[in-house]
Amino acid sequence: MRASWHTAAVTTAFPASPITAADLPKLQRRTSAVLIGSQILGGLGVAIGIALAPVLAAGVSGSEALSGLAPTASVTGTALLSLPLAALMTSRGRRPGLVLAYLIGALGASLVVTATVVGSFPLLLLGMAGFGAGSSANLQARFAAADLAAPDRRARAISTVIWATTIGSVLGPNIAAPAGRAFRGTSVPETAGPFAWAAGIFLLTGVLVAVLLRPDPLLTARALSPEGSGSAANRSLRAGIAAVGASPMARLALVTVAVSHTTMVSIMVMTPVHLGHHGADIQLIGLVISGHIAGMYAFSPVMGRLADKVGRLAVIGLAAGLLCCAAALAGTSGGGHARTAAGLFVLGLGWSAGLVGGSALLTESVPQATRAAAQGLSDLTMNAAAGIGGAVAGVVVSRLGYGWLNATAACLLLPMAGLALRRALARPAPKPEGA
Repeated sequence: MRASWHTAAVTTAFPASPITAADLPKLQRRTSAVLIGSQILGGLGVAIGIALAPVLAAGVSGSEALSGLAPTASVTGTALLSLPLAALMTSRGRRPGLVLAYLIGALGASLVVTATVVGSFPLLLLGMAGFGAGSSANLQARFAAADLAAPDRRARAISTVIWATTIGSVLGPNIAAPAGRAFRGTSVPETAGPFAWAAGIFLLTGVLVAVLLRPDPLLTARALSPEGSGSAANRSLRAGIAAVGASPMARLALVTVAVSHTTMVSIMVMTPVHLGHHGADIQLIGLVISGHIAGMYAFSPVMGRLADKVGRLAVIGLAAGLLCCAAALAGTSGGGHARTAAGLFVLGLGWSAGLVGGSALLTESVPQATRAAAQGLSDLTMNAAAGIGGAVAGVVVSRLGYGWLNATAACLLLPMAGLALRRALARPAPKPEGA
């Protein structure tokens, strides 16, 4: 392990077993294994429900223009929970925050089922907001993977956990239809059935994290760091804003993550509706979304290795290029299912590059004491922006069409590309700490 780690021993969840810097490689492998398992399950829980969320919303509300509000409510819930979860993790560790998020996600999925049965659209949106906690947990887990990673392997640690989501997330949309059919003949509509399964999956994931994520990676990293944890004031939103505001690289990282996520969400949430207009059935929609999710997660280790080897700014530039190509492909697809699928796959790749590069850059650009607050601010910003984007997307598609939605999303990439170019011209990208 790099010499930047403090060498004092720390007693964590197992008082009889003090952790030293020499133990960190083994502990990092154990932590990664637990996070990988939770990401597989968590990704399955999110994907099995979210694939049909726009269709479910349109059915309950009776309006296609409102179909984008269901995934938007989920993204909004993810945003609203990001900072409180980050504050909880800062004071108590990663494990309590992740467990609470999965429990809230299970409750939200249950409310979605209830709302569908009684035909209440407001209750459906409330349930989707709670359901978004599952996504919040999955996103926060990437930072848990970086807590104990060597600085020059931080992006790869983040990307490995993101990659683990591939299994559950690709499988989820394809088993949504069978999961719904399991409720045939009951009072639960088939379109709501996947959310009942999601509730059970989130509960199982919460148990996994509660039992196995010991010792806590954030508390261990903090105790081993010369900087320590800082004061309680370092846990606040204000501390996160100050930390990001003081660093040009952190500002670029925040913009990258927010713009990449907003572009992806805005296009992705309306693609099922667009495909439905051109004769695609649920099975085909599931395949397209699975390909998109594969692009998001399956190639994240490649993005992580690139970010560690050639630099964060290069990967951020790659993200901007991929997202522009995706908008061009999907936006000019017309009724072509294959072209739309290709666009969604490239959209996933661009999101992966932006999230991995931006997350690694943010983590290394702020002090340890304010790192969790800055990470919470990042997730708050990215999901709030994506929530607005998803809401506007439904209106744009209903009034102007799917092509204009993609053109609008592509315009969002200009600030991100401009900032990245400015930083690249100003000075070389900094090497990771300890590299």
